[in-house]
Amino acid sequence: MARIVILLGAPGAGKGTQAARLSKARSLPHVSTGDLLRDHKARGTPLGQQAKVVMDKGGLVSDALVLDMLAERVAAADCREGYVLDGFPRTDVQARALEQRLKPTDQVLVFELKVADESIVARAAGRLACRGCASTYNLNGAAPRKAGVCDACGGELYRRSDDEPAVVRERLRVYHEKTAPLVNFYRERGLLASLDGEQTPDAVFGRLDGLIPGKVKH
Repeated sequence: MARIVILLGAPGAGKGTQAARLSKARSLPHVSTGDLLRDHKARGTPLGQQAKVVMDKGGLVSDALVLDMLAERVAAADCREGYVLDGFPRTDVQARALEQRLKPTDQVLVFELKVADESIVARAAGRLACRGCASTYNLNGAAPRKAGVCDACGGELYRRSDDEPAVVRERLRVYHEKTAPLVNFYRERGLLASLDGEQTPDAVFGRLDGLIPGKVKH
C-alpha cells in the first residue's frame, strides 16, 4: 500500500513548508510540481521553456505538461511506498487523471490549508530564495542573519518573479477559479480535512501530522 498525501491551498499558503516537514517525519518523498517546473525551467528543457512563458505571468501550466513531469518523478523507486504531493492537482482534469492512475490499495489523504488572500500577498512580498542552494527565507519571520545573504551557503538572496505582488494576485485569481473547486471534489469523496493555515508553521504541522494515522514502516 502506498500512502499519497495531497496538500491543497492557495499559492503561498505554506504547502511547501508543511510538505517538507511531513516528508521528513513520515519518510516519504516530497514531490513539488512547482519545483519540478522550476527545475525544467532553469535547465532550459523543452518542457521548461514552455512553462516559463506561463509561469512568469502567473498563469497555470498546461495539464499535459505537468502530468508528464509528475509521472516521470513518481515512477522512481523512492516513491514506491508513497509520496507527499505539493502543488498538485491544480485542476479538475489533473485530479481525475491522478485518481485514474492510483491503485485501489493506495491510501489517499487530502489536506486543505486555509489562508486569506491578503496574508498570502504579504507573505510573498517578504519571501526570498537563495540562488545557490534554493533555501528560502521570509523578511516577515525567518529572515537571514545578514541582509541579502543565505545563512546556509552564503549565496545571493533574491525574490522570485512569481512572488511579485501583481503576479501573486493573478495566481490567486487563477487559484480561486481553477483549483479551489478541488476542495469539494475531495470532500465529496470523504478524503478532505481543512486546517487553519494562518497559525504558526509548528501549530499547522502538529495538527497535520496528527491527522495522519500511524507511522510509515520501512
